[in-house]
Amino acid sequence: MELHPSAHADTFSRDRLPPPEQWPELLFELPELQYPARLNCGAELVDRPLEEFRADRPALRVPSGRVWSYGELREHTDQIAFVLTHDLGVVPGNRVLLRGPTTPWMVACWLAVLKAGAVVVTVLAQQRASELATICEIAQVSHALCDVRTVDDLAKAEVPGLRITAFGGDAPDDLVRRAAIKPTRYDAVDTASDDVALIAFTSGTTGRPKGCMHFHRDVLAIADTFSRHVLKPEPDDVFTGSPPLGFTFGLGGLVIFPLRVGASALLLEQSGPKQLLPALAEHRVSVLFTAPTAYRLMLDELTAPPASSAAASYDLSALRRCVSAGENLPASTWQAWYERTGLRIINGIGATELLHIFISAADDEIRPGTTGRPVPGWHACVVAADGTEVPDGEPGLLAVRGPVGCRYLADERQQVYVRDGWNLTGDTYVRDAEGYFHYVARADDMIVSAGYNIAGPEVEEALLRHPDVREAAVVGRADELRGQVVTAYVVVRDGVPRSEETVALLRDFVKGELVPYKCPREIVFLEVLPRTPTGKLQRFRLRSAGNVQ
Repeated sequence: MELHPSAHADTFSRDRLPPPEQWPELLFELPELQYPARLNCGAELVDRPLEEFRADRPALRVPSGRVWSYGELREHTDQIAFVLTHDLGVVPGNRVLLRGPTTPWMVACWLAVLKAGAVVVTVLAQQRASELATICEIAQVSHALCDVRTVDDLAKAEVPGLRITAFGGDAPDDLVRRAAIKPTRYDAVDTASDDVALIAFTSGTTGRPKGCMHFHRDVLAIADTFSRHVLKPEPDDVFTGSPPLGFTFGLGGLVIFPLRVGASALLLEQSGPKQLLPALAEHRVSVLFTAPTAYRLMLDELTAPPASSAAASYDLSALRRCVSAGENLPASTWQAWYERTGLRIINGIGATELLHIFISAADDEIRPGTTGRPVPGWHACVVAADGTEVPDGEPGLLAVRGPVGCRYLADERQQVYVRDGWNLTGDTYVRDAEGYFHYVARADDMIVSAGYNIAGPEVEEALLRHPDVREAAVVGRADELRGQVVTAYVVVRDGVPRSEETVALLRDFVKGELVPYKCPREIVFLEVLPRTPTGKLQRFRLRSAGNVQ
């Protein structure tokens, strides 16, 4: 596959793209996906809205009530771009790491790196020194822009040659102070549409984390497929959500999608379920991005049935779009949220390797308990281990292709993820006769017990239907006789005893929901389940406890 001439002086990223024969097949079937050869997505997101809307239009909001307009966002972005290129010596193609809570300054830094033609590497504020050191080593990061509150761990990483610039503090050389005296208009670097714009790292739950390289056109493609055709945002929408910008779920939902249509985003540094509900009500949020667990926990706060479309305890009348991703959305959670709020959750599956959601459904197309159908611009099928497509109704591996594809940064695992032109996500799915995709499990979440294949998420859904269960995670524990036995980790509601009697009640309940061989042989009570900052369940941590596989 021939690439356009690069604008990168530092060719590290392009030099480490997988060889063309290891790429998935890319599809650009929709007219809106026909991007020009020269494209800078930072300019598209921060400059283009000013061509259509007034400069005082709201772009970014914070809980205090402070609002950045599109004009202010562009000024701050451009001034930071000047600091990057004129003061810090960043050249096109350099990797620039961003670290900090979800704030307007983080968004301005992200856009500035792109406009300067560099490659942005956004990490989590929670990641520790050893993790940061690994990421910096893999991506050969030369510069970092870091919220002053999260500098310490990055400094402890002791990355050779890394130049760290803090923002949000009182130091004379603080990025915000340096930017304030710079010109307010910066001409974006004339990058190619297939120049690398960002490197998003997988969580690294198994082995060394993988860097996923995405082009400038990819950033726009996720807005022009899922957001445009499924979410269908409007310019007056107010977005918010729980995922941080270090996850591409949050990057899309809180930055790319609203800016693409001239909407605004409420940025929350604290975004747990208890913070989300008051924020939704106070700021008249209309589009929400969060994980299934957050929807379930917010239901506990919505104790009274709604009078209309708004819950009695919080005014959610402005809310019109609820998006769920990161893990499987149980049908029971979908139904309970709908009954309580009158809102239909838009379920979806995405991947860091593909940047955002590629299977989903909205409105009357939603079928609770399914993920949905391929988003316009994407294709999906279910295949066997040998790559042949399996009949509808039979489980297999989910295979996907569209305008964005997996391109690992110099990683031999590219050949595992991409096969025969398809991206294999590592999920087991079933497609039905109507073309809807039903999640079964992560391929490594299948439990094989006494010859039976048992999907952990199916057992979790059964447990979650019991009124005393708040959260559940099911994994396989090694067993000499059966190979594996089903082990459930459960968080019960306040006041429910963690006793053998409760264990017996839950086991009997599951037996009434599923065939007996799927019933947990062991039930362990926990205070909380291990989760990522976006709420995604970390089953690998449960497997590593004791002799669980």
